[in-house]
Amino acid sequence: MHDTRLSSAIHMLILVSEAEAPMSSAQIATSIGTSAAAVRRLASSLHKGGIISGRRGVTGFTLEVDPRQLTLLDVYRAACDADEVHVFDVHCNPSDECIVGRHIQQTLGETYTIIDSATEGALQSITLADCIKTLRKEAIASGDIQPGKTGLA
Repeated sequence: MHDTRLSSAIHMLILVSEAEAPMSSAQIATSIGTSAAAVRRLASSLHKGGIISGRRGVTGFTLEVDPRQLTLLDVYRAACDADEVHVFDVHCNPSDECIVGRHIQQTLGETYTIIDSATEGALQSITLADCIKTLRKEAIASGDIQPGKTGLA
C-alpha cells in the first residue's frame, strides 16, 4: 500500500491556490477522490505546518505561503508529519543463518539513506508554483483551459 498524503496535499494546495472561490472540504474531496473527513485531517496537518489556514464554520482554506516559496519538502513534512524523508524500510527479521540475511539490513540501510537524501533534495528543489505551472501546461495541451486563463479550479 502506498502513502498518498503528499499527492493529496499537493492536489489540495493547487485547488486552494487556484480556486476562484473558496472550496469546501466536500468539493476538495470530490476532486481528490477521497472523503471530506480525510480532507479535513489533511487540512489539519497542513494548518499545523503553517501552510494553510481555515476557520470553523467558514467555507474554504487560505494558502499562507507563496506558492513560489513553498517547496514539496515543506508540504511532505507537514502532510506526512515527518522531519525526515523516509522512502523505504528494511524487512525486520532476516535469517542469521544466511550470509545475505546477516548483511542485508546494513546494506539496504546505507542504500536507502542515499535514496532518502536524493528524494529530499528533489522535493526541496520543486515548488508548488512549479506544480501549478506543469498542471496548467497539461490543461492547456488537453484543451481543458485556454492560455492566459487564471485559476484552475
